[in-house]
Amino acid sequence: MNIGQAAKASGVSAKMIRYYESIGLIPEAARTDAGYRSYGAREVQILRFVRRARDLGFPVPVIEELLALWGDRDRHSADVKRLALDHVESLERKIAEMQAMADTLRHLAEACCGDARPDCPILEDLGGPTAP
Repeated sequence: MNIGQAAKASGVSAKMIRYYESIGLIPEAARTDAGYRSYGAREVQILRFVRRARDLGFPVPVIEELLALWGDRDRHSADVKRLALDHVESLERKIAEMQAMADTLRHLAEACCGDARPDCPILEDLGGPTAP
Protein backbone atom coordinates (compact mmCIF):
# COMPACT_ATOMS: atom_id res chain seq x y z
CA MET A 1 0.00 0.00 0.00
CA ASN A 2 1.12 3.57 -0.57
CA ILE A 3 1.77 6.16 2.14
CA GLY A 4 -1.78 7.55 1.97
CA GLN A 5 -3.26 4.11 2.47
CA ALA A 6 -0.82 3.36 5.30
CA ALA A 7 -1.73 6.68 6.91
CA LYS A 8 -5.44 5.86 6.74
CA ALA A 9 -4.94 2.30 8.02
CA SER A 10 -2.72 3.37 10.92
CA GLY A 11 -4.19 6.72 11.92
CA VAL A 12 -0.79 8.38 11.46
CA SER A 13 -0.64 11.20 8.92
CA ALA A 14 1.59 10.82 5.87
CA LYS A 15 3.59 13.81 7.08
CA MET A 16 4.26 12.12 10.43
CA ILE A 17 5.13 8.85 8.73
CA ARG A 18 7.79 10.65 6.70
CA TYR A 19 9.00 12.41 9.86
CA TYR A 20 9.21 9.16 11.86
CA GLU A 21 11.22 7.64 9.01
CA SER A 22 13.54 10.64 8.84
CA ILE A 23 14.41 10.42 12.55
CA GLY A 24 14.79 6.64 12.44
CA LEU A 25 11.85 5.88 14.73
CA ILE A 26 10.42 3.54 12.12
CA PRO A 27 12.32 1.71 9.39
CA GLU A 28 12.49 3.33 5.98
CA ALA A 29 9.75 2.05 3.73
CA ALA A 30 10.45 -0.16 0.77
CA ARG A 31 10.29 1.69 -2.53
CA THR A 32 8.57 0.80 -5.77
CA ASP A 33 10.48 0.99 -9.06
CA ALA A 34 8.99 4.46 -9.45
CA GLY A 35 10.38 5.49 -6.05
CA TYR A 36 7.10 5.55 -4.12
CA ARG A 37 7.02 4.29 -0.57
CA SER A 38 5.39 0.90 -0.12
CA TYR A 39 4.00 -0.40 3.16
CA GLY A 40 2.81 -3.79 4.29
CA ALA A 41 0.83 -5.08 7.23
CA ARG A 42 3.89 -5.15 9.52
CA GLU A 43 4.72 -1.48 8.85
CA VAL A 44 1.11 -0.50 9.52
CA GLN A 45 1.24 -2.45 12.79
CA ILE A 46 4.38 -0.53 13.79
CA LEU A 47 2.68 2.76 12.90
CA ARG A 48 -0.34 1.82 15.02
CA PHE A 49 1.99 1.02 17.90
CA VAL A 50 3.65 4.43 17.56
CA ARG A 51 0.26 6.15 17.30
CA ARG A 52 -1.02 4.48 20.47
CA ALA A 53 2.18 5.29 22.34
CA ARG A 54 1.94 8.95 21.23
CA ASP A 55 -1.73 9.01 22.27
CA LEU A 56 -0.58 7.96 25.74
CA GLY A 57 1.94 10.81 25.73
CA PHE A 58 5.15 8.82 25.51
CA PRO A 59 8.02 10.92 24.15
CA VAL A 60 9.75 9.72 20.98
CA PRO A 61 12.92 8.45 22.75
CA VAL A 62 10.81 6.24 25.01
CA ILE A 63 8.78 5.03 22.04
CA GLU A 64 12.09 3.96 20.49
CA GLU A 65 12.81 1.91 23.61
CA LEU A 66 9.30 0.45 23.61
CA LEU A 67 9.58 -0.53 19.95
CA ALA A 68 12.89 -2.24 20.65
CA LEU A 69 11.37 -4.13 23.57
CA TRP A 70 8.31 -5.01 21.50
CA GLY A 71 10.54 -6.63 18.90
CA ASP A 72 12.71 -8.43 21.46
CA ARG A 73 11.20 -11.79 22.39
CA ASP A 74 13.85 -12.16 25.12
CA ARG A 75 12.76 -8.94 26.79
CA HIS A 76 11.87 -8.69 30.44
CA SER A 77 8.41 -7.33 31.11
CA ALA A 78 9.95 -5.50 34.08
CA ASP A 79 11.75 -3.23 31.60
CA VAL A 80 8.46 -2.33 29.92
CA LYS A 81 6.74 -1.81 33.26
CA ARG A 82 9.55 0.50 34.40
CA LEU A 83 9.14 2.67 31.30
CA ALA A 84 5.37 2.83 31.81
CA LEU A 85 5.63 3.71 35.50
CA ASP A 86 8.31 6.32 34.82
CA HIS A 87 5.92 7.90 32.33
CA VAL A 88 3.07 7.78 34.85
CA GLU A 89 5.29 9.69 37.32
CA SER A 90 6.10 12.26 34.66
CA LEU A 91 2.41 12.69 33.81
CA GLU A 92 1.48 13.03 37.48
CA ARG A 93 4.19 15.67 37.94
CA LYS A 94 2.84 17.61 34.96
CA ILE A 95 -0.72 17.30 36.26
CA ALA A 96 0.37 18.67 39.66
CA GLU A 97 2.19 21.58 37.98
CA MET A 98 -0.85 22.38 35.85
CA GLN A 99 -3.15 22.15 38.87
CA ALA A 100 -0.90 24.60 40.72
CA MET A 101 -1.07 26.99 37.74
CA ALA A 102 -4.86 26.72 37.65
CA ASP A 103 -5.08 27.32 41.41
CA THR A 104 -2.85 30.41 41.13
CA LEU A 105 -4.84 31.84 38.25
CA ARG A 106 -8.12 31.11 40.02
CA HIS A 107 -6.84 32.91 43.13
CA LEU A 108 -5.67 35.90 41.07
CA ALA A 109 -8.98 36.05 39.18
CA GLU A 110 -10.90 35.99 42.45
CA ALA A 111 -8.76 38.89 43.72
CA CYS A 112 -9.49 40.94 40.61
CA CYS A 113 -12.56 43.15 40.82
CA GLY A 114 -13.15 42.89 37.11
CA ASP A 115 -14.61 46.37 36.94
CA ALA A 116 -13.68 49.64 35.21
CA ARG A 117 -10.77 50.40 37.54
CA PRO A 118 -7.27 49.94 36.07
CA ASP A 119 -5.68 48.09 39.03
CA CYS A 120 -5.58 44.36 38.47
CA PRO A 121 -3.82 41.76 40.64
CA ILE A 122 -3.48 39.43 37.65
CA LEU A 123 -1.37 41.95 35.72
CA GLU A 124 0.52 42.93 38.88
CA ASP A 125 1.48 39.31 39.43
CA LEU A 126 2.52 38.81 35.80
CA GLY A 127 4.62 41.97 35.85
CA GLY A 128 6.13 41.39 39.29
CA PRO A 129 9.48 39.84 40.10
CA THR A 130 9.86 36.18 39.25
CA ALA A 131 10.28 33.67 42.03
CA PRO A 132 13.72 32.10 42.36
